[in-house]
Amino acid sequence: MTHLSSSSFFSDFGLLLYLEELNREELIRFKSLLKNETLQPRSGRIPWSEVKKAKRKDLADLMSKYYPGEQAWEVALRIFGKMNLKDLCERAKAEINWTAQTVRPEDTTASEVQGDQEAVLGDGAEYRTQIREKFRIMLDKNHLLGKSENFCHEIAQEGRELLERLFDEDVGTEEQPQTVVLQGAAGIGKTTLVRMMMLDWAQGNLYQQKFTYVFYLNAREINQLRERSFVQLLSKDWPSTEGPIERIMSQPSSLLFIIDSFDELNFAFEEPEFVLCADWTQVHPVSFLMSSLLRKVMLPESSLLVTTKLTAWKKLKPLLKNQHSIQLLGMSEDARQEYIYQFFEDQSWALQVFSSLRNNVMLFNMCKVPAVCWIVCNCLEQQMEKGGNITLTCKTTTSLFACYISNLLTQVDRSFPGLPSQTQLRSLCHLAAKGVWTMTYVFYKENLRRHGLVKSDVSIFLDTNILQKDTEYENCYVFTHLHIQEFFAAMFYVLPGSWNTRDDSLQSFDNLELVLESSSYKDPHLLQMKCFLFGLLNEDRMKQLEETFNCTMSLEVKWTILQWMETLGNSEQLPSHLIFLELFFHLYETQDDVFVSQAMKYFQKVVISIYEEIHLPLSSFCLKHCQCLRTMKLMVTEVFEKKLNSSFPPETWAGSHVFHWWQDLCSVLHTKEHLREVILCHSNLDELAMRIFNQELRHPNCKLQKLLLRFTSFPDDCQGISSSLTHNQNLIHLDLKGSDIGDNGAKSLCDALKHPDCKLQNLSLESCDLTTVCCLNISKALVRSQSLLSLNLSTNNLLDDGVKLLCEGLMHPNCNLEKLSLESCGLTVAGCEDLSLVLISNKRLTHLCLADNILGDGGVKFMSEALKHPQCILQSLVLRRCHFTSLSSESLSASLLHNKSLTHLDLGSNCLQDDGVKLLCDAFRHPSCNLQDLELMGCVLTSACCLDLASAIVNNPNLQSLDLGNNDLQDDGVKFLFEALRHPNCNIQRLGLEHCGLTSLCCQDLSSTLSSNQGLRKISLTLNTLEREEIMKLSEVLRSTECKLQVLGLCKEALDEEAQKLLEAVGSSNLHLAVKQDCNDHEEEDGSWWRCF
Repeated sequence: MTHLSSSSFFSDFGLLLYLEELNREELIRFKSLLKNETLQPRSGRIPWSEVKKAKRKDLADLMSKYYPGEQAWEVALRIFGKMNLKDLCERAKAEINWTAQTVRPEDTTASEVQGDQEAVLGDGAEYRTQIREKFRIMLDKNHLLGKSENFCHEIAQEGRELLERLFDEDVGTEEQPQTVVLQGAAGIGKTTLVRMMMLDWAQGNLYQQKFTYVFYLNAREINQLRERSFVQLLSKDWPSTEGPIERIMSQPSSLLFIIDSFDELNFAFEEPEFVLCADWTQVHPVSFLMSSLLRKVMLPESSLLVTTKLTAWKKLKPLLKNQHSIQLLGMSEDARQEYIYQFFEDQSWALQVFSSLRNNVMLFNMCKVPAVCWIVCNCLEQQMEKGGNITLTCKTTTSLFACYISNLLTQVDRSFPGLPSQTQLRSLCHLAAKGVWTMTYVFYKENLRRHGLVKSDVSIFLDTNILQKDTEYENCYVFTHLHIQEFFAAMFYVLPGSWNTRDDSLQSFDNLELVLESSSYKDPHLLQMKCFLFGLLNEDRMKQLEETFNCTMSLEVKWTILQWMETLGNSEQLPSHLIFLELFFHLYETQDDVFVSQAMKYFQKVVISIYEEIHLPLSSFCLKHCQCLRTMKLMVTEVFEKKLNSSFPPETWAGSHVFHWWQDLCSVLHTKEHLREVILCHSNLDELAMRIFNQELRHPNCKLQKLLLRFTSFPDDCQGISSSLTHNQNLIHLDLKGSDIGDNGAKSLCDALKHPDCKLQNLSLESCDLTTVCCLNISKALVRSQSLLSLNLSTNNLLDDGVKLLCEGLMHPNCNLEKLSLESCGLTVAGCEDLSLVLISNKRLTHLCLADNILGDGGVKFMSEALKHPQCILQSLVLRRCHFTSLSSESLSASLLHNKSLTHLDLGSNCLQDDGVKLLCDAFRHPSCNLQDLELMGCVLTSACCLDLASAIVNNPNLQSLDLGNNDLQDDGVKFLFEALRHPNCNIQRLGLEHCGLTSLCCQDLSSTLSSNQGLRKISLTLNTLEREEIMKLSEVLRSTECKLQVLGLCKEALDEEAQKLLEAVGSSNLHLAVKQDCNDHEEEDGSWWRCF
């Protein structure tokens, strides 16, 4: 090994660079081999306890300590050899030899050798000096712009700590991330942050042990380059005194590349990976170089830091591998407050501004971005100096930015030639709109020329601070903030003739309907422009801008939007909660009561998910204008949860704007005269929020009839809602499914039910965490309630003891209950014995569901005996999943012959088997059997029972619905059924054959049946294997006028494309037929009353 006069570089730093190139597994093996290494008898081994826990830098330090000078390298090279890392060995040896050849003769003093070595090796001193000067000037320029002193203060305070840990090792993997993405809104400080990083690195304050060199690549500069090698791209900042830049590229693991403003790169990044370049010396288009760097084809061991706007994340993400993403959230609420108080010298003005902004959540949220906060404060300061009303200015984002832009134009020196002409304004708006659509935020001279903006036009917009020229990169122009660009983009659609002129180069941006149909999750970059567009529909805003620009604007867009709203409101599929939220967001921006009323009149049902404070004022504003509202579905989460977790009592928030907005929203319960149903589900309300809701529910003008409070918290043990039941006599249906009200909540409700003013008819307490304890209260309520007709207690741990208590109330002559569901309540034979007595004595109970209880054959025997009793009036009995067998068939069969009232029987998911069904069919065939609806899904049936079932179909004129799904009937068995369906005595209207092992062989019989049977309305064939050829034959029949089928259950997605097209054609020609996967409507008339309680 070549001996060096000074080995400090390699022992202290170079060794670390090579250790950095080892992956985790290689590093573990290196440590293991190091454990046994000694150079000579007198040299000791490094203690294993220190080696084991050492990170790469610590390991390099330990080796330098125990193996001084070049000995550390001798050990390292020997271990690299044992690990078969030939490339690493050769590179290290070559670099050591190259370094040895550059040092002075041995008689030179140590200090001279060291100084010369640093100069030749390029310790980075010159490069660091150059970077220091460059980025200090960049940051100083921002100060000169009058923006950054406060901005940088905020960024420095919250950002330096973030910078220090960007590339920290992951706690779980102990690996340092190689690619980090900084995301954030425009103006939030991404560029300032990475420029501060460059300055801190150059000053020796950051990443000294992680990165030997850091390079900064800015999108605006890169966009103007054509072809380069990657080395040439970096050389612009590389001092010649540093030696050849190629040398440092040989150690890529010690390099960090910063790509600033990825969103501004004008590249498609659509190149396939195999055409990209790994060689950093080859000349390529810069788009190839950037793509190769981002995709880790070039310099894969290097580290990357990429900044981008949030809107470009979809474009960036597919390019990166194993990236670590961090979103800059901007200034906290406290920081925004402090910023505003620092901006205004007059503290009373600061208080007024902060209060106005805090009442507009949208605007206050935008102020998280320092640049926007400056715009807002600057605008409001000018308004206050003029004596203007800043409350009106802060009403919407559009009103504030319209005011700000008006101020820019009125500040122009009156000696200036004039304001922009309408042609100039249209060209600017055209540029802005196309830029927003294509996510282009930096414009070059050729962009401006293409939009008809010559130098004199550009000068007008530069002088008014609408546009600004980049002082660092030539020929670059930007709007002073992205929101300013978005505002002018929105103006494009209200300038006469703008969006009616087609732009063939971009097939979408001039199409207003595509703007309206855009959504935040698909097109986040269009969201704010769309918001401003709705804001410009306000006639006062429009007049303000017409006066400002001395131009005319058109309201034609208003009627186009109303037509789109009508289409949306009249569509068969109800818009999702996300669509409604965005719609409310945009309608609120108009602040036009007449327009919002016109827009909302097309919606009778709305679905809203409220998970941020901002959603409250938006929703309340729009719902107040929804005059035809009949059904409202709400989900409220997170808004009140912070307060729920607070240690302060609820009364301390009584004046909070959040509760004011919530009360405003809840007021629709009594202000909307057509509102009949409210669904509040999966919500977490605190005590005050629930109190406000109940207060509005008790209002004398509330006409609500149906209230569903599913999976919702009740901090007051249902006392509020119970009180509402006695005050609101219109309320007849209450569903509390999934809300853990417990036995205490049930007691409150029972007290209300006993009140003579309570008119509730239907009550669902499914999955409400009830136990046996509440059953006595419910039993008493059943006796005292004059209105309750339907009660669902499913999925509660009532047990037999609880049901025994219920039965006392059910047998009382004053009990009016007609429908009772006790599904999954832990019942056994004992419970059935008590219920059988109820069926004999109760003169009103017609529907009983006992599904999912372990009743067994013994329990069914009790129920069968009761059914035979002449006083039993039961019409519907659900015994699904009750764990009985074919042994129960005989007793059930006998009861069906005697019972004159039972019309619906569900025996699904019980092991009846063919023998059991054959016994039942003896009763089904009998003319005295009144059964209309029979459900035998999953009863372990085969084709052997189909002949008996076919006989029952033909001989029982009452039987209208038969569900045989999830039984292995196969084509042979179904053949008998289809023959029966063709019989003139058959009255079957609904037939379920889902998952019955059918194939295309049954289609011929089915086609024949559909042609001749005029009564069949629904048939389910889902989860059966049907081929395209047979679907084709079936389609011919389905198109025929002779076919009266209304619903065909078939999973179209499981068929090939050709078969799907055939079925779509059927739907077009036979408008009465619907082909869908689920043909169960879960309505009372098809026996599903217990599912839709």
